[in-house]
Parts: sequence; structure tokens; C-alpha cells
Amino acid sequence: MATALPPSSSGAPQVRPQTAPAASGAPQVRPQTAPAASGAPQVRPQTEGWTQKKDAEGRPLLQFASPKRGKPPAHLADLTPAERVAKAKELGLPGFRAKQLEKHYFTHWTTDPADMTDLPAAGREELVAGLLPPLLTEVRRLDTDRGDTIKFLWKLHDGALVESVLMRYPGRITLCVSSQAGCGMNCPFCATGQAGLTRNMSAAEIIDQVVRANQVIARGELGGKRVGDNSAERVSNIVFMGMGEPLANYARVMQAVRVMTDKDHGMGMSARGITVSTVGLVPAIRKLADEDVPVTFALSLHAPDDELRDELIPVNSRWKVDEALDAARAYFDKTGRRVSIEYALIKDMNDHAWRADLLAEKLNARGRGWVHVNPIPLNPTPGSIWTSSETSVQSEFVRRLNAAGVPTTLRDTRGKEIDGACGQLVATSDDEQAAATV
Repeated sequence: MATALPPSSSGAPQVRPQTAPAASGAPQVRPQTAPAASGAPQVRPQTEGWTQKKDAEGRPLLQFASPKRGKPPAHLADLTPAERVAKAKELGLPGFRAKQLEKHYFTHWTTDPADMTDLPAAGREELVAGLLPPLLTEVRRLDTDRGDTIKFLWKLHDGALVESVLMRYPGRITLCVSSQAGCGMNCPFCATGQAGLTRNMSAAEIIDQVVRANQVIARGELGGKRVGDNSAERVSNIVFMGMGEPLANYARVMQAVRVMTDKDHGMGMSARGITVSTVGLVPAIRKLADEDVPVTFALSLHAPDDELRDELIPVNSRWKVDEALDAARAYFDKTGRRVSIEYALIKDMNDHAWRADLLAEKLNARGRGWVHVNPIPLNPTPGSIWTSSETSVQSEFVRRLNAAGVPTTLRDTRGKEIDGACGQLVATSDDEQAAATV
């Protein structure tokens, strides 16, 4: 049974008004009021087990700029194809050697000079050292009993720690990648944001997570393959849902996406198999829509009303629900790619039936066929007293959205038992101790 958060000294649960304000921008949506007789409690979002960073005015601190730290070494994946040719020449080799190196790294997933027999022995070590410096050190990995989900803990060159999660599904293999060490969005229900933002990751550090995952798959270390499954044994889908806010590290994330999708000089993946998520950085959403890379876009909404979302997702103080939904709709209009709305169902906080109705109304006000909602039961974080919604409440939330004509599917949770599910990725003190030994 969930426990209401007790912010007051009385010990009574903090109850908040149950009225959703009218949408501030076009299109207008009628006000929604929770029925007084419904008996559904309203828990107020508060941190527990950690102290949320605040600015001088007492508001949750948002970190958009990456703290100054030493840059990771320059890497093939950070460079354009032309820059790679120039780098090879700088190292005293013909420019076409860069193309061969691309093939080894992006297609064969190797950084071992001994595997690159098509390169001349003279200068091979220097070329590899100059363009493929080591970026990630594996500290440890955890997997589920079936072995079809693996969580990696990686140590970066400066000691920063990040995690990624590799998952096998029928017909596809998905990697959840991190784009920042830590996160500056300060959402109170997400473990990653508790320590704040350490720094942005480079494009190559993002790509190297994929290469390292492909190495693991090629060695047969990812279990769970079913008889008759003839899917390619490599990562087929990428979700930018690991540590960090991807659109706060926009340039490097987009460089990584271009490398992933480049069929001539990169990994040759389908843009449709790549999902970029955000908590609602509206200017960056609109910028993403103008990129000629039709990735799947996911908006982590978690509440349809500003009153609750202001507290649940601190960036909502900058860009409100309607602004974020307008930008999401504009992404669909520009790309033709259906938008995903992510919604963590938290017991007695954001799972009320009236909020499902309000969400459906706001989405439908912007048209039909442009969006799909993915509710997901909240994943627990260490020391948290928040919990996921009851199964019956989840079902009713989904039913109301579908009944309103909004395609909705309760999302499959993977990696919960190894703290590898959404919102659970965080570098613990145990992780830091383990990293100090490698």
C-alpha cells in the first residue's frame, strides 16, 4: 500500500487541489475538476531520501550548461568523414585509410589493431591510437536470470560513471543509452537526477556504448534468443532514455545520431529505430523537427496539468504542458513520424481517471493519429516511498485514453530487478567504490 508523503509536521498526507487549469495556449481545453466524491487521494510530489538542489529563489535548480571538465580524447565518431580523412593524413597515412578504420569500428566493432590486417603494419598502431582511443571502461555488469537484459556500468576517462541497458525482445535488440553523466533536470522521482549533472557526454562516448554492446552480442553474451528468431545479432533499436536529458546535449546527441544512421561512413541504422526523448525542452524539440533525420520522438509528460507538472517535472516552469504538446505536434507535422507520450504512473499522484480524460482531451484537441501514449508503472528507486499505481488503476487509465480514441499501450518494463529500468539509472557509492579499482 502506498504511503502519502508527509511534508507537514502533523503527519497527515498533504492534499492538494484537484482542479486542472484550462490550457494556456491554443487550442483551448475545458477545465477539468476531479469529482469531489471520488475519494481518490492526491499525493503531492516531494523528494524523499535526498535533498533537491534549489536556486536562489527556492525553485528546483535546472542545469542546462555542462560543468567544465577535461574533454575526452578526440575520436573517429566525433569527426565528420572529411575530418577523419584529414586526421589520417595528419598521422602520415593516405586519407582512404580512414574509410577502412570506419569499417572496422562501425561494422566489425573492433578497436584492436591486430584485427585490421587490411591496414599496413607500419603506422597501424598510430592510426588506431590516434582515431580510436579507449573511451569506456567496463566496471561491471548485471543481468536478469534469463540473461536477456544486461545493465552496464561504464567509467569515462575522467572517472565519471554512466550506465546503459541492453535488452533482447522478440525480433529486435534494444540499447538504452546515456547522453549525459548525471542529469540537470532535477525531477524528484528519477534516481538519475538526484546527484545533478556531472557533464555532457561526447558523441563518441555515446556511440561507443553501441559498439561495446554489439561486441557483447557478437560474443554470445546476451541470452534470451528464441528458436526461430532470425533477427540480426546486433543492436537494432536505440532509445535515448538512459542517464541525462538528450536535448540538453543537443549537438553531441545529433552527431551520434548521424553516425548511427550514416550508411556510408557510420553504422547504417534506421532512423526509425532510434528514439530521442525529452522532458520538454521546447526550443530543442522544434530544432529537432528541422533536422533531416526522422527519428522517433518521445515526450516524457507524466502529467497533463501544469499545477502538478510544475512540481513533478521542474522544467515545466520554463515551458508549460501546452507548449510542449504544441511542439510535439509540430514535430509530427514536419516529419510525419508519430510522437510517443511517456507517462510514469505513480500511485495517487498522477494516475487519477480525470487526468487520463484531460490528457486525452488535450491530445485530441491537436488532431487524431499523431500520437501514441505509453504509460509505464513507476519503477522504484533506492529508499523511495513512491510506488506504481495499482493494476486496476493502470487498466482504467489506459482504458479511458483508448476509449477517447488515443492509441495507448502499457509499456513493458525491463531490468527492474537490476535497477536498470526507466528512472533507476544512477551511480551509487558502491559503483564508485567498484570504479576506483579499475
